[in-house]
Amino acid sequence: MIPKSFIQDLLNRLDIVDVIERYVPLKKAGGNYVACCPFHNEKSPSFTVSQAKQFYHCFGCGVHGTAISFVMEHLGLGFVEAVEDLAQSVGMDVPQEQRAGESFHKIAPDLYEVMQTATRYYREQLKLSVRAIDYLKGRGLSGEIAAKFAIGYAPEGWQNLSAAFPDYRADTLNETGLVISGEADKRYDRFRDRIMFPIINVRAQVIGFGGRVLDKGEPKYLNSPETPLFEKGHELYGLFQAQKAIRAGQRVLVVEGYMDVVALAQHGVDYAVATLGTATTPYHIQKLLRLSDQIVFCFDGDKAGQKAAWRALENALPYLQDGKLISFLFLPAEHDPDSFIREFGKAVFERQVAEAMPLSGYLLREISSELDLKSQEGRNQLLHRARPLLSAIASPVTALLLRKEVAAVAGVSQAELEALFEIKPIAHAPRPSLKKATRTPFPVQRLLLQCLIAQPELGAQMPAGWHGEGADADAIGAVLSALREAGFAMSSPALMQMFEGTSYARALSQAEADMLAWGESFDVAAEFAGLISRLDDGQRREQFQALQGKSAQSGLSGLSAEEREQYLHLLKR
Repeated sequence: MIPKSFIQDLLNRLDIVDVIERYVPLKKAGGNYVACCPFHNEKSPSFTVSQAKQFYHCFGCGVHGTAISFVMEHLGLGFVEAVEDLAQSVGMDVPQEQRAGESFHKIAPDLYEVMQTATRYYREQLKLSVRAIDYLKGRGLSGEIAAKFAIGYAPEGWQNLSAAFPDYRADTLNETGLVISGEADKRYDRFRDRIMFPIINVRAQVIGFGGRVLDKGEPKYLNSPETPLFEKGHELYGLFQAQKAIRAGQRVLVVEGYMDVVALAQHGVDYAVATLGTATTPYHIQKLLRLSDQIVFCFDGDKAGQKAAWRALENALPYLQDGKLISFLFLPAEHDPDSFIREFGKAVFERQVAEAMPLSGYLLREISSELDLKSQEGRNQLLHRARPLLSAIASPVTALLLRKEVAAVAGVSQAELEALFEIKPIAHAPRPSLKKATRTPFPVQRLLLQCLIAQPELGAQMPAGWHGEGADADAIGAVLSALREAGFAMSSPALMQMFEGTSYARALSQAEADMLAWGESFDVAAEFAGLISRLDDGQRREQFQALQGKSAQSGLSGLSAEEREQYLHLLKR
């Protein structure tokens, strides 16, 4: 776990304009910077970056955040990865708060250098192997595509890497999984007589390899083992090469093999990635949903492909997001994406992608397969199968629509289904209260929240017992709680970063976006002082009205001595 104090120090060291300009060209516009949004297609720039306030906001699609959230969203990184990437850019080492039972491994920079050296060696060996070149040509690959994916060849022999690494016994070769230590500490190359596919992370670093046999042999594909650089469940082959196309089209195609990705790219389908010999994980789902609006899973049509697709669906359910689409494409049993696109071409393949089955349709098809839904027993079994799946869905709209569909197929009402499954009904919009409002009105709350965001230290001046209603009031309460814990010593970007991904994030981001309209002469401290004065007046007015109502019923004698003194004091004011 990264200490909160480090996050604040890091954000204080960064300039969000410098960070974003590494990926998106910005243009000065008054006190801010603008660009066409990198997260959705647009012709007129609506993506705004505030250097003074250190946040970005798109008025087109609503994305909003700090330098950390931009790197997470733009590169599809997790929080820790984004922090490490930004810390490295400003020469900071990321500390870790170690919890009981946890251990952390700091990755030495020379491990990446070892992998890069091995990549160069394998690529040179490919040029020297007529057999390997003929194999790739036979699979329909051009030299251009081979170069794009840095494809190489590991020659036959047991210690060929000694030609690339003078110290063949270096620990780094073991740590990266390039060599294997056998009995009596004998060493030999892990990859021999295989086409080599470098696995590259979104920061352009080689972290592992996949090796494919040229002829018949087992295993057909051999991956790097888990290393300090490489976690199979976190990485996707081809994501580095595909991320630009994925962003542009807001669609990503997930396939099973290296050759599927490369063959699709050869035919112009350049938005495909592959899992690395493992099932699609929740981490994969989250990473891809940060990059695009649609994920299409395209697995082989055989039983293994069907099993992989269902596992992907199960892992995706908790991370579904309203407004984002997950679909499934099943090719004929005799085909994989590589063979299908070579036989039928890009146009036919992309038509298949466009007609992929939505997750809801696939889920309903599978849970109702081989069931007689005309019988009570069949509908009973359908509900039994649906229960754990529907209970896993967190996104409100998707959950609501799927519950309605399952209930209709099973012949029950949505309310009956929810009661049976013991799952919370989708909340209905609250009706407006008829009671007279006695709390802080909305415009004041929004401005209060903005002042606290702009200058968090002002929170120390908030009156005790303050209360309000609505999302802004809830956010103010959460912000004040966090600021008290930090002794009111927190920067604005660090405060916003703390609430990323929470239920308060929307109210905070909307409030901060409105701050872009503030002129340079806007005096936050003076505005806050005026708001506090209005709050004090309102609080006194509420106290007076309460005491006045009590005295009207029983006279001044009905008030305690303290209440009479307070009432007379307020009456004079």
